[in-house]
Amino acid sequence: MDLAFTKEEQAFREEVRQFFRDNVPPDTRRKLVEGRHLTKDEMVTWWRILNKKGWGVSHWPKEYGGTGWTAVQHYIFNEELQAHPAPQPLAFGVSMVGPVIYTFGNEEQKKKYLPRIANVDDWWCQGFSEPGSGSDLASLKTKAERKGDKWIINGQKTWTTLAQHADMIFCLCRTDPSAKKQMGISFIVFSMKSKGVTVRPIQTIDGGHEVNEVFFDDVEVPIENLIGEENKGWDYAKFLLGNERTGIARVGVSKERIRRIKDLASKVESGGKPIIQDPAFREKLSACEIELKALELTQLRVVADEGKHGKGKPNPASSVLKIKGSEIQQTTTELLMEVIGPFAAPYDVHGDDGSNEAMDWTAQIAPSYFNNRKVSIYGGSNEIQRNIIAKAVLGL
Repeated sequence: MDLAFTKEEQAFREEVRQFFRDNVPPDTRRKLVEGRHLTKDEMVTWWRILNKKGWGVSHWPKEYGGTGWTAVQHYIFNEELQAHPAPQPLAFGVSMVGPVIYTFGNEEQKKKYLPRIANVDDWWCQGFSEPGSGSDLASLKTKAERKGDKWIINGQKTWTTLAQHADMIFCLCRTDPSAKKQMGISFIVFSMKSKGVTVRPIQTIDGGHEVNEVFFDDVEVPIENLIGEENKGWDYAKFLLGNERTGIARVGVSKERIRRIKDLASKVESGGKPIIQDPAFREKLSACEIELKALELTQLRVVADEGKHGKGKPNPASSVLKIKGSEIQQTTTELLMEVIGPFAAPYDVHGDDGSNEAMDWTAQIAPSYFNNRKVSIYGGSNEIQRNIIAKAVLGL
């Protein structure tokens, strides 16, 4: 396989890179470099800038607002987005429910939802995981009963990311309790403002409010909010999760972290010399870079194979990207922790006179380390991904 980029692809990379330099708000970029959480307004503002450029839903088909880029151009765009860094897409709308709607939804649903997703007029969240139904998602208990022209939904979802901001939710509900567990699930969308929807925050280990519990008590949903066919929701969920796992590789994010590790390790001293000169540290950093290069080449192989698995069927190799990508993201945060050493401990940022008494750049490294423990779990735990690889890739 020829891994060299053409002159046209290199020119495209520079165009994307320059756009990010000129248009990502400086405060937004600084927050991302430091590992801080963005506000809803910061994320929406950026994504509308991108959508105005015509790049907001770049991977969608052209008839729904996409760019018509090649698979390599999409790869370059995402790598530069992550490496700049710029805010990631609002994945629950752009990368998850959007593709499900334009692939399996009817024309009325496409016209209703897709333009609003592209411009973030609706903020979406994902109603999949439940207490006791995480990796074994097919055991979910949230049910939707059909009564006349409505679904009546009851149940609970958990780990619902950014549900506190959401206008809409796409939800897996059991619609046929007598069927085998994968066969009786439907994919239903509805407003988070519906009567009977309750959102309760879950504080994460980094001190943030990123995830939530969501409760449904006799929530009435129009019957036309079913996406695709009744009891086919498991198929749509597998399609959606395949897209999510490819994105979780985040090669660009890890590249940017390694650049930051090298920069900080050249400034922070241990034993009278910069940490970057420590042989043991250099060995760990080099091993991580090698793993990242192997991941990048694997992702390019997946890009080269795009379209060979049929409509609505993700490449099962996306599970490989999910496993290794999440492991490398965790390793990079571990290396950052090693660089800052005792400065990872909590501290009072301001002295009595209001001055900064500590190295403020260390403030988010420990929270980021702890928060990244989750990346090998969400999107389907890495243990489950290994089962998928065994069956779908190795044929065991």
